[in-house]
Amino acid sequence: MINKNTIFFTVLSVFIISSCSKQHSTSTGWNYNDRKQGGFEKQDFVEQVPGPGLVFIEGGRLTMGRVEEDVMYEWNNISKTVTVSSFYIDETEVRNIDYLEYLDWIKRHYVNENSPFFTGTQRLEIYNNALPDTLVWRDKLGENETFLNNYLRHPAYREYPVVGVSWEQANDYCVWRTDRVNERILINAGILLEVTDEDRLGVEYPFTTDGYLHGSEDYVALFVDPDGKMKKKIRNIKLEKTDDEGRYSNLEDGILLPNYRLPTEAEWEHAALGYIGNNVGENHEQRKIYPWNGSSLRNNTKKNQGQIMANFKRGRGDNMGVAGSLNDDADITAPVRSYWPNDYGLYNMAGNVSEWVMDVYRPMTLEDANEFRSFRGNVYETYAKDAEGFYVDKDSLGKMVMRPVDIKNPEDELEKRRNYKKSQNIDFLDGDFSSSVYFDDPGKADPSKASKIMYETSKHSLQSNRTRVYKGGNWKDRVYWMAPGTRRFLDEDQDQDNIGFRCAMHRVGKPTGWE
Repeated sequence: MINKNTIFFTVLSVFIISSCSKQHSTSTGWNYNDRKQGGFEKQDFVEQVPGPGLVFIEGGRLTMGRVEEDVMYEWNNISKTVTVSSFYIDETEVRNIDYLEYLDWIKRHYVNENSPFFTGTQRLEIYNNALPDTLVWRDKLGENETFLNNYLRHPAYREYPVVGVSWEQANDYCVWRTDRVNERILINAGILLEVTDEDRLGVEYPFTTDGYLHGSEDYVALFVDPDGKMKKKIRNIKLEKTDDEGRYSNLEDGILLPNYRLPTEAEWEHAALGYIGNNVGENHEQRKIYPWNGSSLRNNTKKNQGQIMANFKRGRGDNMGVAGSLNDDADITAPVRSYWPNDYGLYNMAGNVSEWVMDVYRPMTLEDANEFRSFRGNVYETYAKDAEGFYVDKDSLGKMVMRPVDIKNPEDELEKRRNYKKSQNIDFLDGDFSSSVYFDDPGKADPSKASKIMYETSKHSLQSNRTRVYKGGNWKDRVYWMAPGTRRFLDEDQDQDNIGFRCAMHRVGKPTGWE
């Protein structure tokens, strides 16, 4: 299989908005890409090119949940067969060097007073909100100040997974990464001109994918070239040389990538198990407990016989073994390409750090889960418009303003829909009033009491709509948590020294990848 990352920018460099060749519609007989015959555009497209850092994961059938005895007696990972669509996921956990690049970008664009996007000291809050919580390393009866001061920024830890990042911060990083990758794509395709921040004139906000796709004029700004001439930052796409207006690139061109995001729980578990190397027809050749074959925690190959397969805690007080013969060569986390990848080529899908996934936690999620693309956490939004039907001006960070879909808004057409009726669907079948035993009692339909009634519990329960799932074992964990089917939860604004993340991306088009 061809390495997708090596061809990413190569493919982009040969992108041309197409083809002046006059292909015709097999449905109507009219020419494509012909202004004399209407000008409907059809661009050449082969298949999605994966973004930087991503590995293709072929989807398929998956038995989620527990594959061995539930020694914790949690009853929260009952097995269920589901189907996962093909997708992409990071080869490794997001590293400290990756996150430092993100922090540096925020500092240059929002904190640096020489930036055209700087509007005052209040922007410092944006940077502070993105900072990982280095205080997670402190322990009341342990001396860990060296990690507090060095783990994130010292070059010795560049290749280590970033920790102390909440679920909310991980999502913000994914949004930022989407915009930076797509901006780079447009620059490489010659659609955006690459200029320094200081050269920009009249640009109110940094580039965002959503803003660009919705025709924002914020990016049609001028800059001064080395010869002192004023030029547009954006070169619009033209079908013909005589077309002075042109247009922005759009989804139909097929060059912009889908959003980077956190993987769903089903996607993460499917990727971790990596059954692709065990398939014989439609059967699995060997049962898997961990991301590698068999039930042993040591390598059984002749070359690496007996070496530990992941970074975990073997027993009380034993984080790394005996001096002179360290078992996993790591006292805390380890570099992201330590140990051996699974059959998908993914590193550390067991051990090192646990990882955030998209899903809202429910103890019995798999009882109600969809059999196809299982996920709990949908909150549907749409782009906000003013009274005249124009998109509302961007927020203070230059992002498109979103609003919840609303059954009372005729624009959303929810009255006609059978598949959903409201914006927030996290509680569906588990927390919403219609699912409770009191569903036919109007006197108990108060929304503020519905969740409490459903669970017969107090508002202080650790489980809520803000509680997110994290998966996989970590450097502090015993063996039990190395199994991908295990699951735990934490509030979305909390963080720990043993939780990191990796990004994922939808696969559009056919489920099979590059041959």
